[in-house]
Amino acid sequence: MKKNLVGVITAIILTTTVLAGCGTEKKEETGGTKTTAPVATNAPKAKKVKDGIKPFTVSLRHINVRDTQKKTLAMLQDVVDKTLKDVPGLKIEMDGVEDTVNRDTKLKAEMAAGNQPNIFNLFGGDDTINYAKAGRLLPLNDILAKLNLSDQFFDLREFTVDGKIYGLPEAGYVEGFYYNKKLFANAGITAPPTTWDGFLADCAALKAKGITPIAMGGGAGDAWVINMLFNSLFVGLGGPELQEGFAKGTGQWTDPKIVDAFAKLKDLKDKGFIDTNVLGLKYAEGQAKFYTAQAAMLFDGSWATSAIVDPTKSTMAADAGFFRFPNISGAGDGLINGGWSNGYGFSSVQTPDQLAAIEAFINNFYNPAMQTRQLIDDNRIPSMKGVSDITGAQPLVAEIGKQQASATKAYPAFDALVQAKVKAVVESTVQELLGGKLTPDKAAETIQKVQDLANKAQK
Repeated sequence: MKKNLVGVITAIILTTTVLAGCGTEKKEETGGTKTTAPVATNAPKAKKVKDGIKPFTVSLRHINVRDTQKKTLAMLQDVVDKTLKDVPGLKIEMDGVEDTVNRDTKLKAEMAAGNQPNIFNLFGGDDTINYAKAGRLLPLNDILAKLNLSDQFFDLREFTVDGKIYGLPEAGYVEGFYYNKKLFANAGITAPPTTWDGFLADCAALKAKGITPIAMGGGAGDAWVINMLFNSLFVGLGGPELQEGFAKGTGQWTDPKIVDAFAKLKDLKDKGFIDTNVLGLKYAEGQAKFYTAQAAMLFDGSWATSAIVDPTKSTMAADAGFFRFPNISGAGDGLINGGWSNGYGFSSVQTPDQLAAIEAFINNFYNPAMQTRQLIDDNRIPSMKGVSDITGAQPLVAEIGKQQASATKAYPAFDALVQAKVKAVVESTVQELLGGKLTPDKAAETIQKVQDLANKAQK
């Protein structure tokens, strides 16, 4: 992500200046205060209801199934309700599936069979490329042009294949450390660390006070949580060029910088800096250990903010802070993991009525009012330009914005750049590493073997 995109949150949160030609959108929960939407002048014209109009159905797959995503689901439901009013005869069947199951199992099987839902949660990068090349995704360029949305998104690169746009990001994200300011103070820590050595010293100080330094739930099905931290480690040491080269054969998992990252990750676990039960906890359980003040830090994406500041769940909302991954004296110092990688895609197989419904859905979902609501109510980084009134935004969101703006640039998650088989083996490998079943060297060799096979297969 370019520097001008890195400052997006700060520009939105710290000022009330209108970002010219804009619109916004985010990715997690919804509800709370509702923002009144302006009258849409470019909405698709609803067909006049006539006697005997033939009903039709559109299927919608979403991933808002966790308790912490109730606000997101409520916002989506409002979009659905508005779309139903706009399109006579339309029925929308909503199907909520946990995100990992949707991405790695259910959607993959549906795409192979050609029976994917009409609208579905879609991950950018390799997923989008594969499904687009298989002819399963609907190109959106014409719809975006018709709705005057072609230039309203901050970044559509991860959803663009050969010049065609195949998906629209719900919201942006950055990854970093949430921390409990009160627990830091109890351990004598006066400010969050900016260097890796300082970070390790803080972890040791917290542990000495009987405080678990890092909460993490990376058990069965949730190894991606461990990989968020691992990704920042190896990019910090070796720079983003490493991960950009995996699928091209120019980057190797056996690179000394990546082996060092594995060693540092294992060291965090061996020293008790990461929750000793990391492999026995689910993602939500690890998250809960942080927002109930059972651990001092949580490495997570900015989508976690809503749960952390939710007074019905969190016991430390007023004490929450955020800092980006500390400099580690490597090629990736100053960078932050972030982007616009997760959103909605649409099946290439649609009837004319279904296409009209999809156009209405996009118009109702992707607009400044909804983007503003996501920011204020759900603490999610906009995917579109145009958010101007940020009255009531969470202070923690502003803090995340400052940390994002302090980075020199951002880079996407590695699993948007590698093949699905590689993603899967990295997940199982980090679990085996933390479980003491693999050394850093063997972990790297294991992944590289799968990477080599995946690269060979795609030629």
